Amino acid sequence: MSKVIGIIAGSLRKESFSKKIARVVQGMAPEGFEFKIIPLDDLPVYNQDFDDHQQVPPSYVTFRDAIRALDGVIFITPEYNRSVPGVLKNALDVASRPYGKSAWTGKPAAIFSNSPGNLSGFGANHHLRQSLVFLNMPAMAQPEVYLHSINKDFDEAGNMTNESTRDFLKKAVDAFIAFYNKNT
Repeated sequence: MSKVIGIIAGSLRKESFSKKIARVVQGMAPEGFEFKIIPLDDLPVYNQDFDDHQQVPPSYVTFRDAIRALDGVIFITPEYNRSVPGVLKNALDVASRPYGKSAWTGKPAAIFSNSPGNLSGFGANHHLRQSLVFLNMPAMAQPEVYLHSINKDFDEAGNMTNESTRDFLKKAVDAFIAFYNKNT
């Protein structure tokens, strides 16, 4: 039976670089693993009243169940204002509730950040790492994955054209699988 690793791209934009990277990474699943993209598009902003008053949106139930079914997670995130995009933080909050029933607990994780600029999503990467500590998700430390100038790595059809970036991603995926195997 394959281990299922969720790939979560922290962007809603149809042509986001994070979503393009997610599709590239999805094709790198080694034997014995399935990489599954988990969309964030339909999640309303977290409101504890939904849980407290048994009015949980169906999209929360679907998302929480999808996260519970995963064996690990690769987060692929852009950077918004030197931090994690709101949609990604919201997803963390949705699946971490209700209190004491977090779907994230214990799932090994990796963070791949990206940016058209030179800082490569450094702030988002480290802010997300802080959240994962609280969510009790062991996060791969090495290699650190910061993809700079990502806008230059894809053609107009969304295909990755930079073989150096593809090779680096493959090494990072392989490292994550080794990390996953040590942490499960």
